[in-house]
Amino acid sequence: MTDVILQKRTEDGILLLTLNRPEAMNCMNFDMIETLGKIVTEANFDMTLRVIVITGADPPEGKNASFSAGADLAERRTLSDDQVRRFIATVRGTMITVENARVPVIAALNGYAFGGGTELALACDLRIASSNVLMGLTETSLAIIPGGGGTQRLPRIVGMAKAKELVYTARRIDAEMALSIGLVSRVVSPDQLLDAAMELAGEIAKNGPIGVAQAKFAINYGMEASLGVALPLESKAYEITIPTEDRLEALAAFAEKRSPVFKGR
Repeated sequence: MTDVILQKRTEDGILLLTLNRPEAMNCMNFDMIETLGKIVTEANFDMTLRVIVITGADPPEGKNASFSAGADLAERRTLSDDQVRRFIATVRGTMITVENARVPVIAALNGYAFGGGTELALACDLRIASSNVLMGLTETSLAIIPGGGGTQRLPRIVGMAKAKELVYTARRIDAEMALSIGLVSRVVSPDQLLDAAMELAGEIAKNGPIGVAQAKFAINYGMEASLGVALPLESKAYEITIPTEDRLEALAAFAEKRSPVFKGR
């Protein structure tokens, strides 16, 4: 059984990645986190790809749903200190790979998302939650800290004071609280989650892929810079879109009163 299931819709270029260790609440072991990183790295070279959606496999009968309940603590207990360092480095590298994916990445959060599960969601561009979600950076309750970027990405999304409160207390929050602090952008019923994520992905996929990619680049890197640096960065990103076939196709489609057909060129 593969730890990450791939399903691509060729008609619109949406790739669905399902974390697939349902018997272990989709907890992250070495194999899963390495596989996820390799898949996203390889996906960057697929020029027909438009959006990635990440979710968790459905639970066995009678078990709670989980996006990912974090690191596999059963595996962790067998690791030496050096192996733990290697695991954390692998987690951190995979989160960076997800964050820097060429296309937008949507987290479809179903059920529990603790520790590394929340960190993976933070590395995604957008997050949609089912109403049964519980999530949080719970590492301080285990006498450690978030090691996959959580201490850095969470305050950039919800603000420093709220991030400190959540990390220091290891608090688990429900979907409505996550929505109220801006951690997720939408809450839907569990049976509507994947449809809602795919609908959002479809809205993105129909737009010019070069424009979307450059918008992601400008937002991600501009947020790390002063406005005096970020605005020229945006200008450079815009310039890349000017000579593209897609931009000319958009203008032609507008004049001809039809929907554009973008090719990523």
